[in-house]
Amino acid sequence: MKAQSRKVVSLGLMAGLSCYLVLGSATPAAAMHISEGFLPVQWAAFWWIVALPFFVVGLRAIARITTKHPELKLLLALSGAFTFVLSALKIPSVTGSCSHPTGTGLGAILFGPSVMAVLGALVLLFQAVLLAHGGLTTLGANMFSMAIVGPFAAYFIYQLLMRTGRQRVAIFCGAALADLLTYVVTSMQLALAFPAANGGFLASFIKFAGIFAITQVPLAISEGLLTLLVWNWLHSYGQPELEILKLLKQES
Repeated sequence: MKAQSRKVVSLGLMAGLSCYLVLGSATPAAAMHISEGFLPVQWAAFWWIVALPFFVVGLRAIARITTKHPELKLLLALSGAFTFVLSALKIPSVTGSCSHPTGTGLGAILFGPSVMAVLGALVLLFQAVLLAHGGLTTLGANMFSMAIVGPFAAYFIYQLLMRTGRQRVAIFCGAALADLLTYVVTSMQLALAFPAANGGFLASFIKFAGIFAITQVPLAISEGLLTLLVWNWLHSYGQPELEILKLLKQES
């Protein structure tokens, strides 16, 4: 009976947080991530070059996982869908960009950060082509911030906090801080491309990061909670897959 009550409460909280995220992003935005043509050509090319090696490594990781454990394909698809849905929820922010959850923490914790470099890149590509959110020229920059830095941050924060034996705390912090670090990197990318006339890179970075923080801090907390609720659902209904991934831990 208690287990059933916990499931009902978990689903209710998940629905409530989802409504909050959807309603909070209802205002139309001109762009998702860094919009098409916003970065100078040299910076757009630079981030493409930086991001592509991670994408290649991620392809190999996915091929290895699906060959060894084909039963995990559905969970891979779930991780990609989770990223797509959350990163499509947007709140207007700095000109040429906007704030939104990223959804990459869950997949990074489940499969590792390399896999999310591919799933995140595909999400960004579909949003750029089908939804006019982001862009093809800026895809490399958006990949680096959301599909590379965010997942690696989530994975390493999760691994670090797992030393305490508190898995749910590690999942929440991994997902939330990955969201925040994604926007720290986005602020850095914008500051490098558009240094301030007075103060250069540092002044520009502080301006961009300060504006992002107004919307991104509450979004990061919300994403951490929503990721934790999805994890609880997986813990209840996806134990065979979590056992394969060796992620079923006993809370201390």
